[in-house]
Amino acid sequence: MSHKTKEELGAEASAIWAGLKEKSAAKALSPKDRLAIPPQEMPARDPVRRAREMDEVALGYTEEQARVEAERCLGCKNQPCVAACPVNVPIRDFIARVQAGDFKGGVDAIKETNLLPAICGRVCPQERQCQSACTVGKSLGAADKAVAIGRLERFVADWERDNGMVTPPAVGPETGKRVAVIGSGPAGLTVAADARRAGHDVTVFEAFHKTGGVMVYGIPEFRLPKAIVAKETEALKEMGVTFRTNFLVGRTGTIDELLDREGFDAAFIGTGAGLPKFMDIEGESLIGVFSANEYLTRANLMRAYDRDRAATPMYEAKTVAVVGGGNVAMDAARMALRLGAGKVYCVYRRTRDEMPARAEEIGHAEEEGVEFRFLRNPTRILGDEAGRVRAVELLEYQLGEPDASGRRSPVAIAGTERELPVDAVIVALGNESNPLMKQTTEGLDVTKRGNIVVDGNQKTSLKKVWAGGDIVLGAATVILAMGEGRKAAASINAYLAGDEDLKAD
Repeated sequence: MSHKTKEELGAEASAIWAGLKEKSAAKALSPKDRLAIPPQEMPARDPVRRAREMDEVALGYTEEQARVEAERCLGCKNQPCVAACPVNVPIRDFIARVQAGDFKGGVDAIKETNLLPAICGRVCPQERQCQSACTVGKSLGAADKAVAIGRLERFVADWERDNGMVTPPAVGPETGKRVAVIGSGPAGLTVAADARRAGHDVTVFEAFHKTGGVMVYGIPEFRLPKAIVAKETEALKEMGVTFRTNFLVGRTGTIDELLDREGFDAAFIGTGAGLPKFMDIEGESLIGVFSANEYLTRANLMRAYDRDRAATPMYEAKTVAVVGGGNVAMDAARMALRLGAGKVYCVYRRTRDEMPARAEEIGHAEEEGVEFRFLRNPTRILGDEAGRVRAVELLEYQLGEPDASGRRSPVAIAGTERELPVDAVIVALGNESNPLMKQTTEGLDVTKRGNIVVDGNQKTSLKKVWAGGDIVLGAATVILAMGEGRKAAASINAYLAGDEDLKAD
């Protein structure tokens, strides 16, 4: 990355934009003209400074950059990008409005299917979804040259908010029906919005004291500012959605009690996948070993980094090993730097090419000083006489044949164990479903892994109960959870409108 300032990138874009306006004044830009427009780099804060600060890393496009990037879109008739979006955002249409300088119209077009554009524009893996299908990227033979759909989505959402033009979606006539949404993560908020749009009375139940689910407790401030999550969810409150925090369904009250005692006509379970996986190796009970879930929750939700104003205890470590290669591993590694670690290693048993984390997040971690140990995996964690982590033993691997996911399988190389001195280990190997919902809800079918079983409409084995997001998929992405929420809401709305097939379940 070039690390040019936002002002420098904006000036470059202004010059390009002036040339495009002059050319288009004579005749409409041809596909060849559009393919020749250079992709716009996302401005970012200096990596040396930002590695010790919590401020957001990516700074967002300037207006000129957004206009230039939008002009790269070919406006394809078949819209392959829309088909690759889990919530079918009308991408071509919103970008056309950016091309015309109608930024409010652009964000309004997005909100037809996605009420959280400022969030999705920041954290969704567009390169594996909408942008992977982009004709521009395919024409140029490089996925990273696709139209930056996510960055444009972020731009129009931020523009709307910064200019005080946020308008809540219209709500239909009151139906008298009540919907309980369990969990205020992306799936739950999507269901709440769509059910409320249909005129139903909606209450969201959240176990924590703040709403937002994984967007608040999992994703760090430097990647997704919590004020933005709060602003996005505020729109639901303006629509009339009620939020009840500190309400753990399964303990404070059960699903049966919500339906029978409190009189809800339908319920949606969107509780996420919050049970961390560990490696089951020697030393995982030592002081200084954490799940990424706990580590990030303490830092994000409980603001452990804000030592002057938060009393949240946080284990102080100088040298940290993070195990895993996904976005959560990148978040944990980068957070460790911001919490004072002098050296952070990311240990991953495959190579960089197989890492499931977003390329941008890997790049940002590398810029900030995270050191990668590829083709390595822990065999045990070693402690000192006080029971604290002193090192992690790593075994070397080589890549074999592809596994079911298409990635080449790691094969251990016997006798290659080596110690890596560290004083903390963060395990970021994914999450499983919390068993509480199954334990307290009779008749709820789940898989062997504890994920709730649903049909094509997100309907569970129980009448009046739907589910979606990570509790069904396992740990996934914000936008995939939202896609499931949209399907569930459509089915709930049909059921409450009297769909006889659904009522017969």
